[in-house]
Amino acid sequence: MSRGRHRILSAICIGCYALAAIVGFFVLADHQGPGFLVPLWIAHGVLLAVLLTKLAADETGLTAALLVVGASLMAVYIADLARDDLTLERRGERITATVVREWRAPDQGRADHTYDYALARRDGTRLPGPALQARSGSFALGQHVTVLADPRGVLRPRTPDDADATGDVLGVGAFALIALGVVAATARRGGTVARRREERARLEEQEHILREALRTAVADDHGYVEVHPGHYPDVSHRRAAGIAGELGLEPADDPGSWRFRR
Repeated sequence: MSRGRHRILSAICIGCYALAAIVGFFVLADHQGPGFLVPLWIAHGVLLAVLLTKLAADETGLTAALLVVGASLMAVYIADLARDDLTLERRGERITATVVREWRAPDQGRADHTYDYALARRDGTRLPGPALQARSGSFALGQHVTVLADPRGVLRPRTPDDADATGDVLGVGAFALIALGVVAATARRGGTVARRREERARLEEQEHILREALRTAVADDHGYVEVHPGHYPDVSHRRAAGIAGELGLEPADDPGSWRFRR
């Protein structure tokens, strides 16, 4: 397998790993606390730094790893915020309820005017679970309001507009694409760096061979040493003349000639 194909395959694998990590951390965020997740994020970042540094072929892989971790963290954060909305969209029941009570939400600062609204079905039974939460004055007692209610009574009821997670899903997708874009850019840079290193190594090898050829060559009857430029395709005539000068040789009178006088 060529190095280019191996680099592309490596980038695809790293991108798949980054996406899998976003999904994994999103799932774990609902069951684990910071004490478990923070070390896991650190380990994830270290692994990405190792993989992307190798992919980039230089120290920019560390910066790329930080960008991927940052984008992944934002994707997981937004997805976690949208978790309740997504759950309500999936299993919520659309109910037209009546506001039967209003009170200031507990643990709210003086500047926060968030209120809880107790809802009841048309038959008078209260909706199970937490109360609907909204800004003060959003609803009036006796007002009919359509909400998505959790049949299990775990999640707060939300109005259909408030429960729309489309924006959050787009945000998650955008940050996931950023993470993949960083991986792709890193792979591209790695290919460029590797190609430049190969070109530099090839040039140094040709210069070394040219130096040895000039040093060991036997001069002709006129005192000239001649080498064939086709053997050194990456070495310019100017550089060849410089190497000859280092060995005490002088360029021939013919401009551009690869003949040098001892």
